[in-house]
Amino acid sequence: MKKHILLLWLLITFITSQAFSQQDHPFFPARRLITTGIYYYPEHWDPNLWERDIKRISEMGFEFVHLAEFAWFKMEPEEGKFDFGWLDKVMDLCAKYRLKVVMCTPSATTPAWMRHQYPETFLMNSQYIRGEHGTRGLGAIVNPAYRRFVEIIVTKMAQRYGKNENIIGWQLDNEPDAKPDFSPSSQEAFRQWLKDKYHSIDTLNAVWGNAFWSQWYSSFDQVIIPNVNLVGWWGSNPHAVLDFKRYLADAQAAFLDFQAHTLRKYISQQQFITTNYTAVCTGADPRRTKALDFATYTAYPNGGTYNIGKQGFRLGNSNVILFAAEYYKATGGFSGAMEIQPGTVNWGNFTPLPLPGTVRMWLYHVFAAGGKLACSYRFRQINYSAEQYHSGIMLTDGVTPSPGGNDYMQFMKEMNLLRKEADVNAPLPEKLAKRATAILWNLENYWSFDQQRQTRQWDTWNYPIKFLQIAKSFGAQADVVAETADLSKYKFVIVPAYELVDSALIKKWQAYAANGGHLIITCRTAAKNRAGYLWEAGWAAPLSSLIGARISAFDMLPDQYYGDVQTKSGHYSWNNWGDLLQPDKNTEAVAIYNDQFYKGAAAVVKRRLGKGDVTYIGVDTDDAKLEKDVLRDVYTAAGATTEDYPPGVFVYWRDGFYVAVNYSSDDYAMNIPASAKIMIGEKTVKPGGVLVWKE
Repeated sequence: MKKHILLLWLLITFITSQAFSQQDHPFFPARRLITTGIYYYPEHWDPNLWERDIKRISEMGFEFVHLAEFAWFKMEPEEGKFDFGWLDKVMDLCAKYRLKVVMCTPSATTPAWMRHQYPETFLMNSQYIRGEHGTRGLGAIVNPAYRRFVEIIVTKMAQRYGKNENIIGWQLDNEPDAKPDFSPSSQEAFRQWLKDKYHSIDTLNAVWGNAFWSQWYSSFDQVIIPNVNLVGWWGSNPHAVLDFKRYLADAQAAFLDFQAHTLRKYISQQQFITTNYTAVCTGADPRRTKALDFATYTAYPNGGTYNIGKQGFRLGNSNVILFAAEYYKATGGFSGAMEIQPGTVNWGNFTPLPLPGTVRMWLYHVFAAGGKLACSYRFRQINYSAEQYHSGIMLTDGVTPSPGGNDYMQFMKEMNLLRKEADVNAPLPEKLAKRATAILWNLENYWSFDQQRQTRQWDTWNYPIKFLQIAKSFGAQADVVAETADLSKYKFVIVPAYELVDSALIKKWQAYAANGGHLIITCRTAAKNRAGYLWEAGWAAPLSSLIGARISAFDMLPDQYYGDVQTKSGHYSWNNWGDLLQPDKNTEAVAIYNDQFYKGAAAVVKRRLGKGDVTYIGVDTDDAKLEKDVLRDVYTAAGATTEDYPPGVFVYWRDGFYVAVNYSSDDYAMNIPASAKIMIGEKTVKPGGVLVWKE
């Protein structure tokens, strides 16, 4: 009897665990792997063409349609007068052709009547000039009148479509990026933000260091938004500028949460709420939002830049999806691409045709990195207005698929095959578990550095991405995490140039290493406290006991002039930044400077700490060879094997599959077991190619 009870209990446990795994993302069933969609703008086209277009969208294999993002003028042509009849027809057509819908709030494009009758609803630039009607994203998001109109249109939409079973979710706004706003309503909102944070003007004066250059305020009423463009970047108060960036990000997050709360009053619980941040988003901070179910990103890798090798300009910037796919998981635990360019764009430095298959490779990159949805902007290439030269899934005739359209159709057919072979419950392979890596990143550090880079060679945005590239070259599963994350889940934690710290964060890093973690910290970490002050105790003083060394000074070299750093295995060139380290007695000097007047000073150090270890990399190199070799030694010493994928070749593991994409300009022969089952592609992955296999 006990045996039967035990077997029954095990069966129930198994079934429950299976059911939980299948429902880990309630909006996107695990077995679907990834859901594909397309932007469609019926307001741009003759209504007689709507059914033809939507029928074609369904026939091509798309699973949802993205609607109403820029259609405020169509839904509210005059203040207080609403027309949803046209949208109802489009919704009916989507249902007829078995297409789900992502409905969008139209706050990014206000109708002409608003700018005409309520000019205060538009933001002001740093020259104190009002935004003008005719583009998107110029609403003053803290202005009460603008907020009121947004609340009205969002409420009307939610009341009409919130229970529609064909709608799977809602996108808020469009590419929110916390644009600087110097308007009177923003000035007042900034002063209120400061009052809430500092409470007294004396505290603000102290934190901002307003004794410098007679910046002292007698009351909050005297405070104005710091204007770098008028004062000059070199003369602007860095503490005030940092707070302005924080205020803008908080205001943007509050604006999104405001819309989300408005929707939630009326919509079904089965409908998700998200927004589509840009992949390179330097203003809005997705970690500040509270009401989104998850965050998505827009990916435009190919904007006319020279990337990896001779074909790089046709294959796109591999960093775009690489970083965004991990970073935006911070909101909701998963992400996806709400926009992927289907071909050429209208805003690039130049507009080369992508190498055939490149759009398909981008889609696979989104999938491989865990994306739950992949959507393209847009279905039809428009033949008028500002984006005439922005390609679509269809050419300008509306019936002929573009090369990107063909890539999408191939991807969706292949995804149907992979859905049959996926093992959504497969555990992470042991060799990958041993490489589990976290990269700590915080947008506030970007804001601080970008105000005071100290050298034009400091690549603020791409510096942390360099370490993500290195981890991926090792074949590691790597997450981009916030400082609040549970670090114990990771074998390796990389902290790249984390300038703003406090004692609690240093203690957390120390505890992680002492408990067996392998902590890698880089130059320019802990240079300041949270307010942006240097430490009176010495450069990066809180780090000294953690890394087992004192930073006595730092150096930067001119363009085209390189210094030499030596390790036991070789020599490396550097010129961007170099910390001069004085290691403690029990700290190993892994690398030393081999020239300059400080020859012999340590450049990289490592020490044991409890059950783990701490490595400090004090130099920033252009080619990353030093950083990569140091990190490889750390991984190897910790018992983790490493691959050696070349730049632009990325390999992921997901749902029982290994997925490789190739952004490089050369063929790459993937070393996979003879027993591996190839699902998609060939062992030799060509530029812009994809390989999917099971082991």
